[in-house]
Amino acid sequence: MVTFLVALLALILGYAIYGKIIDTMFGPTDKPTPALTKTDGVDYIPLPTWKVFMIQLLNIAGLGPIFGALGGALWGPSVYLWIVIGTIFAGGVHDYLSGMISVREDGKSISEVVGHYMGPVMLLIMRVVTVVLLVLVGTVFMTGPAGLLAKLTGFAVTPVLICVLIYYFLATLLPIDTIIARFYPVFGVCLIVMALGIMGGMLFGVGGHTMPEMTLANLHPKAYEMPIWPLMFVTVACGAISGFHATQSPIMSRCLKNEHLGRPVFYGAMVAEGVIALIWAAAGVTFYDGTGGLGAAMTAGGPGTVVYDICVGFMGGADSLTGYVGAVLAMLGVIACPITSGDTAFRSARLTLADWLNVEQSLPLKRLLFAVPLLGIGGILSQMDFNIIWRYFSWTNQALAMIVLWTGAVYLYRRQPKALHYLYAAVPATFMSAVTSTYILQAPEGFELPTSFTYPAGVVFAIFCAILFARFTVFQKKTY
Repeated sequence: MVTFLVALLALILGYAIYGKIIDTMFGPTDKPTPALTKTDGVDYIPLPTWKVFMIQLLNIAGLGPIFGALGGALWGPSVYLWIVIGTIFAGGVHDYLSGMISVREDGKSISEVVGHYMGPVMLLIMRVVTVVLLVLVGTVFMTGPAGLLAKLTGFAVTPVLICVLIYYFLATLLPIDTIIARFYPVFGVCLIVMALGIMGGMLFGVGGHTMPEMTLANLHPKAYEMPIWPLMFVTVACGAISGFHATQSPIMSRCLKNEHLGRPVFYGAMVAEGVIALIWAAAGVTFYDGTGGLGAAMTAGGPGTVVYDICVGFMGGADSLTGYVGAVLAMLGVIACPITSGDTAFRSARLTLADWLNVEQSLPLKRLLFAVPLLGIGGILSQMDFNIIWRYFSWTNQALAMIVLWTGAVYLYRRQPKALHYLYAAVPATFMSAVTSTYILQAPEGFELPTSFTYPAGVVFAIFCAILFARFTVFQKKTY
């Protein structure tokens, strides 16, 4: 319990202290934001700050801080360290910079932002990769909830899938304040209440479970083939840092009324997600009395069943009112969370294509030009098996985070070449360069090379990226 409380306090202090440092370093101004200067009644709409925060949290969360955290908990309480350090020094910086730079760039999509600072080749790569990934994310987050809803209602999967597809079409096409701004805050409250309820159950010892304390030992049930580095760092993903967040932050950069609100919205939502991930990671190893029990439960019933059992168990049992509430919240979480990330994935894909082709989106017909083919492709792809593709997405997600951090470092350097502000982004970017390169060389879905090669190779790649960054910024005679 002590370890968990210390980690929770560290996240709160991280927002209060390091988040303030990052915000001061970036230097928000009182200049009108794109929400005010480019208001179009569709995507550029000034919204109340609390709504922007809730939408941002649901956009970036999905099931990431739940399923990812449970997967990371298989390595034991050592996952707390990555959630805390990753959230404060990497994920929070990543989300803040991707959102705030987009604000400075008139709300442009992350592919356009990266291209502006990293060059035309990276621009083309980011445009293609971002659209493909967003469609894949939207499709997977379409089929998963549809399958679960079909089981709960007794209907066939196909009609349920069609209903979800119709909702995605409406959320992609309609103004952001029509559906998303109305319902996301409700789902956000459910996500937060669910996490707080589970935390309360753990702290008060419901069920007689004991929270484990910190150990750096690899407690994975298959420790001999699942080393902590770098597998855990990619598995946790959204609970520490995720490139998918960079595709979502520009959506809210078009709704932010003042730059000074960037810290609570972008950095704050990431810390909130870190807290949720910390709670779920602790719940996994606590409820099942260790990683062995958690691993067996994940294998037998999958993460959805694990979420349901934890919610019911820590909220008083299936026969109690609180246990019933826990079951309802579990179902809302497992169904609503992926839907709230899937619909904005398609929306972000529409905006990315619109920015790419320079087609303004105030008219419904122009939005239809992108929404119809995107959702059509998603509907077709929903009939395919995505298990293998999704495994590669986990790595690509972190690779995207690495690219966005390097973009942030370039932005900060160009803004103040003589300052060292770029280090706030360059240091975590270097770290993520090591993580992503080591992972793809070592993982089963990668090259499956031995750690004797992958570990030094990852370090070499990270050093190479840092040198390349310095070559074209710090050591370049041209200043900005």
